[in-house]
Amino acid sequence: MLGAILGDIIGSVYEYRAIKTKDIELFVPRSSFTDDTVLTVAVADWILGGDGLGGEKHGGEKHGGARLSELLAVWAKRYPGRGYGTMFSEWIETPEHQPYGSYGNGSAMRVSPVGFAFDTMDEVLEWAERSAVVTHNHVGAIVGAKATAAAVLLARHGKSKNEIRKFIESELGYDLSERLDDIRPRYQFTEICEQTVPPALIAFLESTDYEDAIRNAVSLGGDADTIACITGGIAEAFYGGVPAELAARARALLDPQILDVVDRFRAAYSLV
Repeated sequence: MLGAILGDIIGSVYEYRAIKTKDIELFVPRSSFTDDTVLTVAVADWILGGDGLGGEKHGGEKHGGARLSELLAVWAKRYPGRGYGTMFSEWIETPEHQPYGSYGNGSAMRVSPVGFAFDTMDEVLEWAERSAVVTHNHVGAIVGAKATAAAVLLARHGKSKNEIRKFIESELGYDLSERLDDIRPRYQFTEICEQTVPPALIAFLESTDYEDAIRNAVSLGGDADTIACITGGIAEAFYGGVPAELAARARALLDPQILDVVDRFRAAYSLV
């Protein structure tokens, strides 16, 4: 999931900017992690069975002992002002934490740990949906989470880009036939999941390595941190990790609480 976090950090300064070029600075003084990272870490903590307070286990489930809704609220309150959506910001303050029908891309931006943690497609699709529905219980958001997590799993299992494309198209209904050069000129800022995940997937499919995937994602403009976060998790799985220099730059921008979950997750699931 470090690939997703790195994508978020690199994309953070390009959000809302229609830059439309791959020729970007990967890190600038304002580069920082956003809500995408915080909530990705919350999902990883949930899968590990954490309690959001540094606990190794909580509850009796094999995975995800603490309720994800509780962990999302705990982590978001720990890192306020990181770009959370209005509805999500209101949601974390409600004691019931009921889903609010969102069809936004928040379900996809936080789901990459699911694709790394589970080894069968049935498990991945089930847990992707579970990770989404606590807030994003609209079918469009659920499909986006499933497509992202499925792509991570398939990439981990050594499937080709063509195999990944065919699975996502046939099983989850996305059209991934367009080229980035055709999408880029008309692409505008959107937080709608079904308008975010397919371009993010195509950014990965057209890439030559991890860094190129992130440059592809950011070059679309719009919700750059989220697109790069989604692309980054898949690219990490496909290319066998994140370049060491980029990983070090990202880790330097993360605080100990986030790094603790990242490192425990990577150790638990043997990620390089």
